[in-house]
Amino acid sequence: MASSFGKIVVGTYVEIKRSDGRIHQAMVTSLNEDNESVTVEWIENGDTKGKEIDLESIFALNPDVAPDEEIAPSPETPPPPTPTCVKVNKIAKNRRTIAPTKNDTPSRDNRVAPTRARPPQPQQPEPAPPPPSQQPAQPTQAQTQQQLQNESSHQPISRKECGQLSRRKSNCVKEVEKLQEKRERRRLQQQELREKRAQEVDTTIPNYEIMYMIRDFRASLDYRPLTTADLIEEHRICVCVRKRPLNKKELTMKDLDVITIPSKDVVMVHEPKQKVDLTRYLENQTFRFDYAFDDSTTNEMVYRFTARPLVETIFERGMATCFAYGQTGSGKTHTMGGDFSGKNQDCSKGVYALAARDVFLMLKKPNYKKLDLQVYATFFEIYSGKVFDLLNRKAKLRVLEDGKQQVQVVGLQEKEVKCTEDVLKLIEVGNSCRTSGQTSANAHSSRSHAVFQIILRRKGKMHGKFSLIDLAGNERGADTSSADRQTRLEGAEINKSLLALKECIRALGRNKPHTPFRASKLTQVLRDSFIGENSRTCMIATISPGMTSCENTLNTLRYANRVKELTVDPNQVMEGGRPNIHTVNQLDLLDDEWLSISPQRDDLKLLCEQNEEEVSPQLFTFHEAVSQLVEMEEQVLEDHRAVFQESIRWLEDEKVLLEMTEEVDYDVESYATQLEQILDQKIEILTELRDKVKSFRSALQEEEQASKQINPKRPRAL
Repeated sequence: MASSFGKIVVGTYVEIKRSDGRIHQAMVTSLNEDNESVTVEWIENGDTKGKEIDLESIFALNPDVAPDEEIAPSPETPPPPTPTCVKVNKIAKNRRTIAPTKNDTPSRDNRVAPTRARPPQPQQPEPAPPPPSQQPAQPTQAQTQQQLQNESSHQPISRKECGQLSRRKSNCVKEVEKLQEKRERRRLQQQELREKRAQEVDTTIPNYEIMYMIRDFRASLDYRPLTTADLIEEHRICVCVRKRPLNKKELTMKDLDVITIPSKDVVMVHEPKQKVDLTRYLENQTFRFDYAFDDSTTNEMVYRFTARPLVETIFERGMATCFAYGQTGSGKTHTMGGDFSGKNQDCSKGVYALAARDVFLMLKKPNYKKLDLQVYATFFEIYSGKVFDLLNRKAKLRVLEDGKQQVQVVGLQEKEVKCTEDVLKLIEVGNSCRTSGQTSANAHSSRSHAVFQIILRRKGKMHGKFSLIDLAGNERGADTSSADRQTRLEGAEINKSLLALKECIRALGRNKPHTPFRASKLTQVLRDSFIGENSRTCMIATISPGMTSCENTLNTLRYANRVKELTVDPNQVMEGGRPNIHTVNQLDLLDDEWLSISPQRDDLKLLCEQNEEEVSPQLFTFHEAVSQLVEMEEQVLEDHRAVFQESIRWLEDEKVLLEMTEEVDYDVESYATQLEQILDQKIEILTELRDKVKSFRSALQEEEQASKQINPKRPRAL
């Protein structure tokens, strides 16, 4: 039976194939003759593992250890002659007894053949007297007798070998037959399994193969979702992820859910991939955050773990910020503003209203009631680098820094609120004015960042501020290569503001000496939320579960993961010592070279240097051109307003001059002098404005040229 195992012995290393398709080496530990298999063992991740594998699978992957097929001769030729003939040849070669002539070789072969045919009579050729014609060949006959004697001494071994060969032949045939039977049985079973699965499969689902892969993967997971019994941890920077359920559109097109949240802080993305041979497979990517909310989580639950711990911060003279970040349609506005029923939104169930409710509850506590605090609310949006007041008929506002380097939003209206209902009314008014439009990813994208602030004041002075921000759809940042200038500027501003936001959170988490808040209008407005020891931030990354949104979902998770990666303990700041030192050196260099030109460009340059992987040199050039364009636009508009006001004064002066000429004896010289002065002023101011407009037009052309240098980034086809 040992012959059926070929060259396999205990201790041999062979290649084996795992159930997931991997092939690696394992050591044979036992041979199982009863079921024609071998037991193998290997070490994986420090553990010894083993399995039983049939011989067919072993020989298929290891042909070098299979039984030799050459040893089984054809039935026409008897088995013994081959080994004996080989022995004679070897002996003849070693002893140099083969005659060089061609005639001797066949005569010798003719003598040896009958001798081997009758092994029990080795001495039979000896008494036969040679014929007279063969007398010259006597030496050859003596050598032949010596060879026959040697053969007779080895005959018992030859018989044994011949017996083994005959038995091996029969065993090989049996093994082949058994393997064929097994193969046929296995093929029938697999065919039955395929037919059974084909009956169960809904063939109308476009990606049913991927669906089964995801279902099998999920079956092996241990689910421990977040519950109300879990402790609320204290974080200076908290990053969490919320998954929404499949919407009606996705269910109609039978989109697959590729997001799994197995535990309270883990998110898994099953990204469909395709090999070179067109075989489809899953690439399971895992992300870890402070909290992970599945599609069954309510807004109340999300608020409990994210924004609610921040409410107390503003009563302790702190600044709190809560962001909702993600692709349009992933649930940002639902999370921040409240539940939707059709186009109507129930604002009472959003984070805005829940935070306002807790603020008014905290005001009634004895230790805060004695402070005599007043509550105010503001609601504005940042669109394409410009600020608009959503509570004042979308009036355009200016963002300036005062002498104390405090950022002031000039003209922003603060509405005093007495209860949660007042807040809900303001939210409804603001949401109705917010800017939205079509993007390359969604038909109705939030093109602006909406900022709702709850401000506590004590005797007119700010006591604390809670900023709740519904960010623009992050897929909008990919529209920087659009042919339309307005779309390009929107995308550039969103892209830049999201990068700046990330770097400001980095600076907050690492207690950096410099925060690049001037790099975007969003971070400039929220400057006071990123400085000071009593500042806390929470980011809620909302993701869509559909396979069609997989690329945008991964971008959202990578951004949120990057934000969380950047936060470290104050005791562990030394881990990032080198980058901090390098950043400070860059900042010193920027202070020397760029500060005299524009602080905004300083922060933009620093921002792009810190994100070299995400911002190419061409994209930096484009952002610089856009920033210059926005600065020049504001300057041109400001100068135009000034010229307009001056023109009104000129008209009044000219009217007085013309009235003076109606008199009979007016002073002609005085009239000419005054008119010349007015015209000189007009020419000087209008020439200056014209030069600025020319520069502005040049900046527009530079922006257009810079946009053409950017390679358009398109989502990969799934």
